[in-house]
Amino acid sequence: MRPMSTLIDRRRFLALGAACVAAPAVARGVSPLAGIGGAAFGTGWSVSLPAGTPTAALQAHIEALLADLDLVFSPWRADSVISRFNDAGAGDMAVADEVAEVAHSALIIAESSSGHFDPTVGPLVARWGFGPIDHGEAMPGGWRGLSVANDHIAKTRPGLTLDLCGIAKGHALDRMAGLLLDAGHDDFLIDFGGELAARGRHPSGRVWQVGIEDPRPEAEGFVGMLRLDSLAVATSGDRANGYNIGPRRYSHIIDPATREPVEGALASVSVLTASAREADGWATALMAAGEAGPELARNRDIAALFLFRDGVGLRSVATGAVEKHLA
Repeated sequence: MRPMSTLIDRRRFLALGAACVAAPAVARGVSPLAGIGGAAFGTGWSVSLPAGTPTAALQAHIEALLADLDLVFSPWRADSVISRFNDAGAGDMAVADEVAEVAHSALIIAESSSGHFDPTVGPLVARWGFGPIDHGEAMPGGWRGLSVANDHIAKTRPGLTLDLCGIAKGHALDRMAGLLLDAGHDDFLIDFGGELAARGRHPSGRVWQVGIEDPRPEAEGFVGMLRLDSLAVATSGDRANGYNIGPRRYSHIIDPATREPVEGALASVSVLTASAREADGWATALMAAGEAGPELARNRDIAALFLFRDGVGLRSVATGAVEKHLA
C-alpha cells in the first residue's frame, strides 16, 4: 500500500518560476520571489509572490482555509461532511452553499463528459488500491443517483457514495487564488499538489511559465512549457499514482464503463481553463475517456494537451486553444 500522501497527490505538473529559477533571476538583476507553503489534502502547496510581499498573515489565512476545506471534502476523514453523507442512507442531507456548489459542478461535468467523470466510483478506486471509500456500491451511471438542490445533496440508493477528490483540490486552488486577490495581491503563482493557478506576471515582467513533466515513469525532465496568463492548469496521468503488473500499467483513474483502471496509450492529459475546479474535473474525465479523450475535448472546446505513449516516445495531441499557450 502506498502512503496516503502519494495516493492523494494525483497530478504531476511542476512549476518553473518559483524556487528553481530564483537564483539565476537574481544573477540577471531580476527581482527575486517571496514564497510561502505547507501541506494539506495529503500533498504540498506553495505560493510564489514578488519579493518584499508580507507573507505571515497570508500563510495563516491559507492554512486556515485549507483546514476548513479538508474537514468538508476529505473522504479520508470519518468526520468530514463527505464521509457523513457516504455513511448515511438514501435521502438528502443539508450542506453549506459551498458543498452544494462543488457537488453541482461535479454532476455537470459528469453529464457533459457522458459519465467519464463519475463522482460515485470511490468504491472502485478503493478496490484497485487507490482510495479510502471501501464500502458502498459503484455502478455505471451511478452519478445519476445523486442530485443537488436548495443546499441539499441527495442520493436515491443507500449504497451510493460521493467522492469529490477529482474536483475538490481544484476548488481549493480557486479559493486560494480568491483569498490572495481579496488581500490585494495581483501577481502570484500557486502550486497545489501539481495543479497550478497564476495571476498577473512574474517579477521579470513575463507571464508565469510552467513545465510539463514527462508522464512516463521511467523518464525524467520536461516535454514542454505552458504560459499561464491568469489561467489554471491541472494534469491527470498515471506516472505518480499507478503500478505495473506484467506489461500493463494500472492507473488510479477508473473507467466507469469498464469498472477498471483506464488502459491504453494515453499517459497524461493537461487541461487549461480559467477555473482550477473545471480544469481538475475535466483532466480526470478526459484521462478516463482514453483514446476518445481528444474528440470529447474538441466537442466541448476544452484546451487540453494529451500525451500518448508511442513506441519508445510520446505523441502529443492539442485541442482547443492550448497551442497558443505553449511556450
